[in-house]
Amino acid sequence: MDFELIKEQITALTSEYGLKLLGAIAVWIIGSFIVKSLTNAFGSLLDKKDTDPSLKPFLKSLVAAILKILLVISVLSMMGIEMTSFIAILGAAGLAVGMALSGTLQNFAGGVMILIFKPFKVGDVIDAQGYVGSVKEIQIFNTILKTPDNKTIIIPNGGLSNSSMVNFSVEEKRRVDFTFGIGYGDSTEKAREVLGQLIAADKRILSDPAAPFIAVSALADSSVNFTVRVWVNAADYWGVHFDMNEKVYNTFNAEGLNIPYPQMDVHVHKS
Repeated sequence: MDFELIKEQITALTSEYGLKLLGAIAVWIIGSFIVKSLTNAFGSLLDKKDTDPSLKPFLKSLVAAILKILLVISVLSMMGIEMTSFIAILGAAGLAVGMALSGTLQNFAGGVMILIFKPFKVGDVIDAQGYVGSVKEIQIFNTILKTPDNKTIIIPNGGLSNSSMVNFSVEEKRRVDFTFGIGYGDSTEKAREVLGQLIAADKRILSDPAAPFIAVSALADSSVNFTVRVWVNAADYWGVHFDMNEKVYNTFNAEGLNIPYPQMDVHVHKS
C-alpha cells in the first residue's frame, strides 16, 4: 500500500473541503444567531401590532422555519453540494401540495388576515355570508358564530375575508328607523305630536349625533306613512325598537289614530 499516495489524497481533500467545511460551520453558527434574532424581532413587532395571541406563536414558528430552510440551503451550497435540483423538486412538491389544498390554504390565509387586521373580534355581532350572530371564536381556518336562537354557525375564513360583512358592534351608537302608518283622514299633526311625546319619554333615545327625525314619507295605497329615525346606544337598539312599536300601537289606538292594514272591498252587482 502506497501510504504516500494516500497521504497526498487526504491532504488534497483537506485543502479542498476543509476550508469549505470550516466556512460552512461558521456560517451555520452565525446564521443561527441571526435567525434567532430576526425571529425575536418579528415577535416583538407582532406584540407592538397587538396581534391575536393565538396567531403569534404560529407566525413566529413559520418565519423561523423559512429562515432555517434558507440557512440550510446556503450551508449545503457552500460545501459544494448542488442544490438546484433539490430546490426544483421542493418547489414542484410545494406547488402540488398547494393545488391539492387550495381551499384549505385560502381559509388559512383568510384566518391570518382576519386575526391581523381584526375587522371583528370575539363578542361582536356581524352579518356575513347570509348569517347574523355573535362571534364566539376565531380559529385559523374557520370563524364560529352563535345565532340569537342558539345555533352554531361555522363559516370558512376564506370566503369571510373576501366578501362584504356588516359589523354591528363597532360603533357605540346606532340609528333606529321606523315606519308608522295612519289612516287617510287622520290628523298628521296629532300623529306627529304623539310620536314626539313617545320619543321624549324614552330616556334611551339620544339627541346626539342628531335629533329625532319625524316626517311624512309616503302617501301609500291605504295609509299615510311616517318615517321616524332616532339615535340610541348600540346596546339599546333592540330594546327601543320593540318598545317603540308596542307603545305606538297602544297610544295610536288610545288617541283615535287608525293604523290601517291592507283590505279589499268587493262590490256585487245584480244584473
